[in-house]
Amino acid sequence: MKKVTFFITTALLLQIVAVGVCAARPTEVSGRVYCAAEGGVQGVVVTDGYNFATTDADGTYRLLLDGRAGQVYISTPAGYRTACEGSRPQFFVAVDEQRAEGYDFELWRNPKDNGHHTALVTADVQMTSLDDVRSYGVVLDDMVQLAAQAEGDVFSLDCGDIVGDSPWLYEPYLKVADKGAIPTFRAIGNHDMNYYGDCHESSYVTFERTFSPARYSFNKQGAHYVVLNNNFFLGRDYFYIGYYDQATIDWLRGDLAFVPKGTLLFIVQHIPLRMTAEQKPFEYTYGYLADQTTNASALLRLVEGYDTHILSGHMHFNLNIEHKEGPMEHNTGAVCGTWWKGEICLDGTPRGYGVYEVRDGRVEWYYKSSGFSREHQLRAYKAGWLKEEPQAVVANVWNWDSRWTVEMWEDGVKTATMERFTGHDKAAYELCSDKKKVVYEWIAPVPTSHLFKAVPTRADADIEIRVTDRFGNTYTARPE
Repeated sequence: MKKVTFFITTALLLQIVAVGVCAARPTEVSGRVYCAAEGGVQGVVVTDGYNFATTDADGTYRLLLDGRAGQVYISTPAGYRTACEGSRPQFFVAVDEQRAEGYDFELWRNPKDNGHHTALVTADVQMTSLDDVRSYGVVLDDMVQLAAQAEGDVFSLDCGDIVGDSPWLYEPYLKVADKGAIPTFRAIGNHDMNYYGDCHESSYVTFERTFSPARYSFNKQGAHYVVLNNNFFLGRDYFYIGYYDQATIDWLRGDLAFVPKGTLLFIVQHIPLRMTAEQKPFEYTYGYLADQTTNASALLRLVEGYDTHILSGHMHFNLNIEHKEGPMEHNTGAVCGTWWKGEICLDGTPRGYGVYEVRDGRVEWYYKSSGFSREHQLRAYKAGWLKEEPQAVVANVWNWDSRWTVEMWEDGVKTATMERFTGHDKAAYELCSDKKKVVYEWIAPVPTSHLFKAVPTRADADIEIRVTDRFGNTYTARPE
């Protein structure tokens, strides 16, 4: 009987302690957002990832604190910047269980023109070794050189999969990234998650401790940027699907309530919204569930009325998708190319990054191949590659969208508007066939829809492929 009594007493004591701990956590926090040169900054949005508040004329705020919240953070206002720890903007503060006040944020006026800014968009660095970290440094050098030449404010957006299930590489990765000194806003990828935990909520703990909250936003003059986590861990082994949980949808709804309709809006995430302009019938297959966002319609409803661009990665190829509902998605080629075994992606896109230049609320973009000039926007192959049409010349135009033109010129005269088709890139096919080089047996080229073909009028003609993008820029290449 004494033994049973002691068990009940201990259980009651543990309940009392647990209640005491919960009671100690503040239900409301407060602080101030200020600029040393100006004083308090009014109208700044503050959140804990669940609830929202705005600062008053003195820059002060009070915020209800959700029991699940791990950080309090701001949506950095246009024209300002926060401190940066290496490449990591410091717009967040960890929740202190013993403190309810003093969640303060200091801002500085951005010395660069905020109305003219450039975002360098990367995806799938996916390092698994220190050799990969060193190789990443070469791509970063390319980005640093471009940033030094760009006008206005420059920062980077990373669409996730920084590592390949190798969180021990976060530290050496940051040593390289921090030397580049480009402020980088990162999204979590499926290979950045903690696997083998109990549930989805345990999957982003290490990422948040290392980089930032998994969902947040910030502002530049003329544009609003949102970073989301759409990797939903299924709670078993390494399985995940593309999915927005309810907390993410609720937070995004709250965040966009402060953003006027018509604003240029960027959604940064890892897994694509979807890979087709129109929604296809649902499939109960893991590939379908893991390679697109199953509840994409939830986000599409929230972004109605905005000039929306979705920036994603995950697929290791480059593709622009003009969604029927209005947003344009830019699925970005992998920084790692073919998992650091080759310098091109599975569709033949050179490893590199997207460049998005915003002026007065309007955006233009291009894909920057690492180690090449901006003019490197296509690759052309001599006749003989296509089995179905051995006389056809083929061009791979990796950043193509419906407003590009692709033409074949012979001896200085236009002879054809090239026909788009879906197939394999010649260089990607040859690379992936060399299993000694790519190492992994599962690596294979993917069919791509940004290939073009035309049969020359003369086999001995001097052939040039000319492409013109939606902004009127013309690029050329000769078949090789």
